[in-house]
Amino acid sequence: MSDPYYYETSKGHGLPHDPFNAIVGPRPIGWISSQDSAGNLNLAPYSFFNAFNYIPPIIGFSSIGRKDSLNNIEQTREFVWNLATLPLAEAMNQSCAAVAPDVDEFALSGLTAAPSRLIKPPRVAESPVSFECRMTQIIQLQTSEGQQVESWLVLGEVVAVHIARHLLVEGVYDTAAAQPILRGGGPADYFSIGPEALFKMHRPQ
Repeated sequence: MSDPYYYETSKGHGLPHDPFNAIVGPRPIGWISSQDSAGNLNLAPYSFFNAFNYIPPIIGFSSIGRKDSLNNIEQTREFVWNLATLPLAEAMNQSCAAVAPDVDEFALSGLTAAPSRLIKPPRVAESPVSFECRMTQIIQLQTSEGQQVESWLVLGEVVAVHIARHLLVEGVYDTAAAQPILRGGGPADYFSIGPEALFKMHRPQ
């Protein structure tokens, strides 16, 4: 680190592609299903997504710009997160097409809308894991100077969980067996997780 590449974000990075996304990654994908107050379905992936609390479990994603998912969740206060996996990668990619709000991305991607148990928006039947969520907060992001930006953080409490039984090995969820895909930093970069990537490290006593 004697001569690191340095830039100030307000002046631009000066590189062929912004390295920020590549450094903060690979990132889990927020594959969000929702519906508006009239029942029109929406399914869209968000690369700024993660878990933020344990008890109660709270997850969140950031909508860069006002997207259909944000509008739907403002109306209904409900959404589902669906695990994007390697076998579902192409379908997930199809669901991010820029289409009109009344276009059903489930149908567009060849996916099945399965009923949720506690909320109205459906889950992706083909996904091995889904979280039914009730919205807790929507926060418009702002700069360090307090200026609002056109991005909204959507947070939701997980109220119900669906897990394919083959992923529970002696009661322990097998992360690699689900074949999750993760977003990288390049324009088309994704990663998958396999058992070869696993290592164990226990917390200090």
